[in-house]
Amino acid sequence: MSPPAASDATNVYPSPRPGSLLYYTLLMVTFLAASSAPTPLYQIYQMAWGFSTTWLTLVFASYVFALLLALLVSGSLSDYLGRRPVVAIAIVGEIVSMGIFLGASDLHWLLAARIVQGLATGIVTSALAAAMLDSDHTRGPVMASIAPLCGMGFGALFAGALVTYAPAPRHLVYALLAIILLAQLAILMKIPESVARRPGALASLRPRAKVPPSARGPMLRVIPAVISSWALGGFSLSLGPILVETVSGVHNPLVGCLVTFMLPFIGGVSILTLRTRAPHIAVMIGTGCLIVGMLGLLLGVYLTKVSVLLAGTAIAGIGFGAAFMGAMRTVMPLAPATERSALMAAFYVVCYLSASSLALLGGMAAQCFGLLPTTYGYGGLVALLSLIALLGTVIQQRGRTRDCASETATRGYDRA
Repeated sequence: MSPPAASDATNVYPSPRPGSLLYYTLLMVTFLAASSAPTPLYQIYQMAWGFSTTWLTLVFASYVFALLLALLVSGSLSDYLGRRPVVAIAIVGEIVSMGIFLGASDLHWLLAARIVQGLATGIVTSALAAAMLDSDHTRGPVMASIAPLCGMGFGALFAGALVTYAPAPRHLVYALLAIILLAQLAILMKIPESVARRPGALASLRPRAKVPPSARGPMLRVIPAVISSWALGGFSLSLGPILVETVSGVHNPLVGCLVTFMLPFIGGVSILTLRTRAPHIAVMIGTGCLIVGMLGLLLGVYLTKVSVLLAGTAIAGIGFGAAFMGAMRTVMPLAPATERSALMAAFYVVCYLSASSLALLGGMAAQCFGLLPTTYGYGGLVALLSLIALLGTVIQQRGRTRDCASETATRGYDRA
């Protein structure tokens, strides 16, 4: 599909800007790495402050709910103010959240830090995705799919390593992330703006998730794939480390973070591998791998074999990345430039709501019924949603094939 045409309000680059694309990609990696950095610390916080598994998942969900609120309110703001001002506001908010994490002394401060972090990430998410597409219409959507997954994976692994082997486990990772964010804020001043300021910024702050008419049908078709992949991601980020430690019997933050790392990281690798495939092919591969991967993960839990659990996670990671990329590539190019960040806001609302609400329900179920029974039920739900998405995509493609064949036959008859 050709890129959207330029409008008076938007300066679409006539050629790719690799420097801008690299900067915005690394910034998204940093934001998502910061979002997963608390994951290996949850059990340390839980032991120090004595809160339940339900509260643990609520800490994760509070971040996501704040992110959703920010997306709904500010999702299209960068279409009016420009990308750089919105990104700068978000970076400052993220630095503030790192400061709250550094000074956190109880559960209330932890919740406050996650809420501020969620607001900052929500403000920046659609602006960064739109800025990537502004910078390169071909590579932008791919990088917007890869960067969040790689950021989540490396953030959890990096934090797990620091928690296990470095001093000041509850502080060092946040201090380092704050320094990185300060450097990125300074570099932002040198990045060219891609959107001209235009009136209507205050009106755009009305809570909404806008999907342009041209993208509504494709958006509805990919929603089951988005829900299944991000539901698994939410479970991994909240309860994944506890699950690995329960199955393995090894109480090590770095070991516990293997699932949290593998799922998004292999997802990013699968995006690179499958980036040239048609979006519907990526969705079918992704949902198929999610089904197989979840069955493998649940088998590993049942057999109490970490190797099988991790193998299943690796296959599910392929599905996570492929399904996410296929869904994003289906809808991302369909909006005009002036509505691009609003569409990304709606898309990410579906992603994060899937991760947060189902993960919170999983935490409550684990508190009532136990972690392992909850894992079986949660995994079965993800597999079922993936199956629905797979069957829906296959049926849709068969319908398109029949329509094309019918149209070809009709044209041949008319010529005759």
